[in-house]
Amino acid sequence: MSNQVTLSINNQSVTVPAGSTIMEAAQKAGVAVPHFCWHPGLSIAGVCRFCMVKVEGMPKLQIACNTPATEGMKVDTVSDEVKETHKWALEFHLINHPLDCPICDQAGECELQNYYMKVGKYQSQMEDQKVLKPKALDVGDTLVLDTERCILCSRCVRFEDEVTKTSTLGIFNRGDQATIGTYQGRRIQHNYSYNLADICPVGAFTAKDFRFKCRVWFLKETKTICPGCSTGCNVNLFQNTNQREYYRLKPRHNADVNGYWMCDTGRTMYEHLNASARLAAPSLNAQNITPVVAVQTLSEALQKSGSADAVSVVFTAQYTSEEYASVLTSLKALLKGTPKVFVWRDESEKADDFDGILYRGDRNPNTRGMMDVFKEQGVNPTLLKGDFAPLATAAGAGQLTLVFGPEVESAYPNLQKALTRFAELKKVVYFGNTLNSSAQPFWLRLPVKVFAEKNGTFVNFKGIAQSLKANPSVLTTAKGVDEYFAEVRRFASV
Repeated sequence: MSNQVTLSINNQSVTVPAGSTIMEAAQKAGVAVPHFCWHPGLSIAGVCRFCMVKVEGMPKLQIACNTPATEGMKVDTVSDEVKETHKWALEFHLINHPLDCPICDQAGECELQNYYMKVGKYQSQMEDQKVLKPKALDVGDTLVLDTERCILCSRCVRFEDEVTKTSTLGIFNRGDQATIGTYQGRRIQHNYSYNLADICPVGAFTAKDFRFKCRVWFLKETKTICPGCSTGCNVNLFQNTNQREYYRLKPRHNADVNGYWMCDTGRTMYEHLNASARLAAPSLNAQNITPVVAVQTLSEALQKSGSADAVSVVFTAQYTSEEYASVLTSLKALLKGTPKVFVWRDESEKADDFDGILYRGDRNPNTRGMMDVFKEQGVNPTLLKGDFAPLATAAGAGQLTLVFGPEVESAYPNLQKALTRFAELKKVVYFGNTLNSSAQPFWLRLPVKVFAEKNGTFVNFKGIAQSLKANPSVLTTAKGVDEYFAEVRRFASV
């Protein structure tokens, strides 16, 4: 038996693996079939009855999501009969749906709106009063549920049952009185709750974090990699470029890394990007200086250090592979040797922890990439995890210490304690991006670009190298670490 089948969709031939559905075949062929309940990351429910198609030889229309594709099958998604069925299916979904579009956060991303414009009946024939249901329910730490807007697609129920296995949600009552809700005495409290707002095709589930903050049509997407842990989820970062403000992160599908999901912790990785949280200018002895003076000061300090033995470098695993390579290559050239290298990990870290879905105990996005660069450069680093004595001994009196602080400071619960220990050293150059007051005592403080502003590579725990690409519309005065050291080398004529 062949493991492939070939069928025709709207007279277009497409070959798919045996066992695929018409919906999957249509997706591969680039044919849009209207649907609500089907989601490629969940089991098939077949409850919305919206994805009807005509199959030659079958007396009735079939749902595309649960009808197997067979050899030689001929499918029609554009006939008048199919279009009329789509219109009536949409009409029934809208019978009790409230006219909340002007105040609904889903406006602009709502599949009901989108399908109404594509296949909808523009003059409703329903005259009965709409059924009223509970609105704006606080169902969890991160979500608000409006049951009037729900079309009972059951995506959220299946997600709770199949992905997180928390089974917090169910469908209660019958007929037009049926509602989605949480079981008595339970709330949605897990690290993947925002995915419910993502997969909801209407505005029933909305995220407290984004609710009433910004209309989606003002937002521009940047495809990037989440810096929240070593999984390296593929994500879209949303920014209002007019305000230069970041508003949210959402998962981007990658079958080899994160599938269709991301964790709630990763959703917060936009907060430190905004101007109110950013270090704006370099400082020398707590006094602001220009970027040119900063590069000059760093270059002169490295030249005056005299030798590689007089310089210590402390890395965190939150920079790109290219930045690590640039720093080490530049320092070898400037110092005529390899400086002492340390890797700073938080003392509370349990790198081998894993929640069974995506979130890993290694809260750094590029541990694997950093260690690969060390191997290529012939560097054998010393671990700093709670015990900073090796660094204090190596740095000594008057020596130069370069500290590449974490971009995501929440990954370092003991950050303030560690910064206090670094401040005890004589001459510290601190690379960071936030207004952390504990870093103010450092001799030289340099603002660096964040992940959304960089071109480079993160290597996740599997060894998969993934590219960061800067959004060209983002304007920043900060430099990447590789840019700093390229300028230092030019200044020193090395």
